[in-house]
Order: sequence, then structure tokens, then C-alpha cells
Amino acid sequence: MRIGELAAAVGVTTRTVRHYHHLGLLPEPERLANGYRTYTLRHAVVLARIRRLTELGLGLTEVRDVLADDAGKDLTEVLTELDEDLARQEAAIRERRQRLRALLDAGELPAEGPFSPELAGLLATLSVEDSPMAAKDREILALVDTGASPRERERLLSALRGALEDPDMVARTREAYALLDALADASPDDPRVKQAARTLADCVPAGVLTGGRLPDHDGFLRALYADFGPAQAEVIRRTLLILEER
Repeated sequence: MRIGELAAAVGVTTRTVRHYHHLGLLPEPERLANGYRTYTLRHAVVLARIRRLTELGLGLTEVRDVLADDAGKDLTEVLTELDEDLARQEAAIRERRQRLRALLDAGELPAEGPFSPELAGLLATLSVEDSPMAAKDREILALVDTGASPRERERLLSALRGALEDPDMVARTREAYALLDALADASPDDPRVKQAARTLADCVPAGVLTGGRLPDHDGFLRALYADFGPAQAEVIRRTLLILEER
């Protein structure tokens, strides 16, 4: 058989056959006097086996390992590992679909979303319409929700969950949003800054701190300050100082 006939018989392309030769998966055939390759039935059998293994999901490195064992003793082990990997992928896909379904069932998504179901449930208790500061806070929480490690994320969400179950805390948080919104165009020395910082500090759950102190993320803090007006940034600075002193 010529290479085109071999490829057609197995249902692959001639480029695939040449690629398998290059990787050492398919033995090179003898060549005729004119230089053309001539393939045997054995080549077709091996090529068909390679195709079946790749269609099962094996990578070419795994296929090479299987083909190297003439007795096929490793095939069961390889296929078992593949089956376990597919089961993990199925579980991950089911979890992603459940999260998507929960987001879709919740109705209109916020502009800062999508949030994780856990964070979305928490923020539903703190809905503050037409508050730019509340929207900015949701953006920051979404950033933390995305970037934190699973352990750190659970710690922060647990602290927020405990705080938002307290109606007085929810009321103070809304008051802090209103104070910060009112300072959007104010100067850092505005007398309202001090009151806003105290109010905001009272809204931060104790569990948000690590070891009693805030983590040192200078780059993040600089970006945070730059996103606020001058008076609002001063409120954030004073709030962090109050929290560290506590």
C-alpha cells in the first residue's frame, strides 16, 4: 500500500501518518527502488490501534507507552487512569453547570458579576441601589472572591456572613456607603472624613483581619486609593489605621 491508501483505509490523513512516523509511533516501512514507501497490513493494524486509543482520549505519549508493551499489560492501567480523569472532568462540569444555573435562576446579573453563589447570597442581603460606593465595594469583593485561596476565601466569606446576619451591621454599612458617596467630590481635610472612617471601621468584621493586622499589599492599596476621590481615599487610609490599632 502507498501512504494515501493506508491513510484512507484507517480513516486518517497522510499528514497524520507522517506525524506518527516522526514521533516513532508508527514504524517506517520499506521503500521501493523509486523511493516510495510501501506499507503492509501490519502498519494498517498498528495505525488503526493508534486511532482507537487516541479516540478514547489517550495522549500520544500514553499511546507510545501502550504500544511499547507488546503484551498490552499496561493498557488496563492506562485506561483505568483515563476513566478516573474523565470522571473528575464530569464532576467539574456538573459543578460548573450548577453554578451557571444558580446564576441564571437568580435573574438579572449585576454589572460587577458574576459572583460565586456564596458571595451572591451574601450581597443579596446588602442591596443598595444607586450607591456608587456600594457598587465599588461589590467590585472589590468580587476581586477577593476570585483571587483568594480557597481557605482564605472561606475565612473572609464566613466573616462577612456573620456580619450581614446582624441587622444593625447592615444598617451601619448602608450608612457608611452614604457617607462615602457624599464625599465623592470633597477634599481630604473635609471634617466629615473622620466620622466616615469611624463608621466604616465599625462595619468591617473582625474576621477579615489576619492575626490582628491587615495584610501588606502596597500595590493593591495604591490601586485602591487611586480608584477613589481624594476624601474617600483618606477615609480608607484612616479606616485601615483604626483597624490596625484595634
